[in-house]
Amino acid sequence: MLKSLIATVGAALLLAACNNPPPPAPPPPPPQAAAAPSYMVFFDWDRSDLSQQAMSTIGQAANAWKSGGNPRITATGHTDTSGPNGYNMALSIRRANAVKGALVSQGVPAASIATVGRGEEQPLVATGDGVREPQNRRVEISGFVGGQMSMDIFKDPRAYCKALADKYREYRTAQYDTPQAAGIAACEAGRYEEGIPVLEEALINRKVPLPAPGYRWPGRPYTPA
Repeated sequence: MLKSLIATVGAALLLAACNNPPPPAPPPPPPQAAAAPSYMVFFDWDRSDLSQQAMSTIGQAANAWKSGGNPRITATGHTDTSGPNGYNMALSIRRANAVKGALVSQGVPAASIATVGRGEEQPLVATGDGVREPQNRRVEISGFVGGQMSMDIFKDPRAYCKALADKYREYRTAQYDTPQAAGIAACEAGRYEEGIPVLEEALINRKVPLPAPGYRWPGRPYTPA
């Protein structure tokens, strides 16, 4: 009798398990967004001049800017903890300005680069006071945007034309040349096929990324110079 009861209970439990399957596993977490790139330039002790390795890194940063991203980047200077605080702050600014000058020589407009000095306030490697730590003597170039802008902008020629005109107004260094003024006027009049190529060429010639970096109207890839 007892065996029969156990068998009955076991069958009931098995049937209940079949009728109530375990809950589905939770979905996997979404992939993390790729971190925006940054570049580090390192310096000899108490120096702000740029080595060959530093120039190579700055060249990579300039190419990243040209291939698309945030129109403004920041060069942030740092020092190690040797030397007085006031001196280190001035040295960090000199280093940031040296990197900015090199970026400009590589084709990045000066107006696109902000410089900041942090002195010894934000060490990469924590040390005591008065320590000559090579990794803390650096400039960080940051502000780049990872990935390409959505291609949806090409679906609206009016919005794309306006984005080109706004970029040109931001980066122009003199009064409008006649072709660019005519291109903006064509955009405002709805003659997009006439105005867009003129403004694209003006931005490309100034080494300014287009609204969809690496792509021209109507979505054709191009390689910035």
